[in-house]
Amino acid sequence: MRALIQRVTEASVTIDGTRVAETGPGVLILVCAMQGDTAAGAEALAAKIAKLRIFRDDAGKMNRSLADTGGAALVVSQFTLAADTSRGNRPGFSAAAPPAEGEALYLWFADHLRHLGISVQTGQFGADMAVGLVNDGPVTIWMEQ
Repeated sequence: MRALIQRVTEASVTIDGTRVAETGPGVLILVCAMQGDTAAGAEALAAKIAKLRIFRDDAGKMNRSLADTGGAALVVSQFTLAADTSRGNRPGFSAAAPPAEGEALYLWFADHLRHLGISVQTGQFGADMAVGLVNDGPVTIWMEQ
């Protein structure tokens, strides 16, 4: 799985003019299941993100994790993270998992974050979503599992 993690002060997802998910301080996680990904890989990525020390401690250093801070996560599926731009100007997305498999892994990932004690909201798989955020820092990290 691929994930783009952004530390945020707030984030939201709006579909057809209706806000369907929102979070305060925490992370926005854009996630893409790739061909060959497994539930075990989704769990490992969720565990790593929950423990990722990207939040400030009392000294202002990035020493605290999402789990440490009690922050929340907004998880949004984004198949375009699978973009292959090696053959021209139009990206290809054939490395992304097929839609049914991708959705199952996306939901598994979000559920595992919940299992780890993280408050999680999600976007809607396959929907045309407007994602809003206020990036804190900014801190943006790319991860693969």
